Amino acid sequence: MELSLHTGDLEAAQRGDRPALERVLGHSRQNLRRYAEYHCVINDVEDAVQESLLQVSRKLRDLRQLECFTSWVFRIVKRECNRLKRAMRLVTGEEIAECILPIVYPEPMDWRRDVAAALESLPAHYREIILLRDLEGLTIEEMAQQLGLTRQAVKSRLHRARLLAREYLDA
Repeated sequence: MELSLHTGDLEAAQRGDRPALERVLGHSRQNLRRYAEYHCVINDVEDAVQESLLQVSRKLRDLRQLECFTSWVFRIVKRECNRLKRAMRLVTGEEIAECILPIVYPEPMDWRRDVAAALESLPAHYREIILLRDLEGLTIEEMAQQLGLTRQAVKSRLHRARLLAREYLDA
């Protein structure tokens, strides 16, 4: 799926021209919606497209190569769909747990301190991989490219890092 945009509009939008940005976003919307329908749960399609368009409008100035606009926008939509799927799984998991056991939450500051301590206890290469994935939301491919590793190495390192963090938090 390709977005056929007028390059002048895209360049003007990147420079901050609001009407050009509105034309770019309006032109992109339908293709992004079709893409989101393939990657999102049907109820999340419109939310994913809206949030993606907001991100595009905020970060278009940071895009270094306008030739990458199409793949960049589709990647944003896919990441948003994945974020919404993860959120749905968490809600579903919490609802199931509520039926079985009462949930006791630690105080927010205690929880933050524990997570920070767990991250600090990790070797630097494990801490980096967790932060890239869980804080910055990078995909396995993006992390592999950034770190100069294979997909398998990234997945393995992420798995080991999470195991170590869990062991620390369980203790």
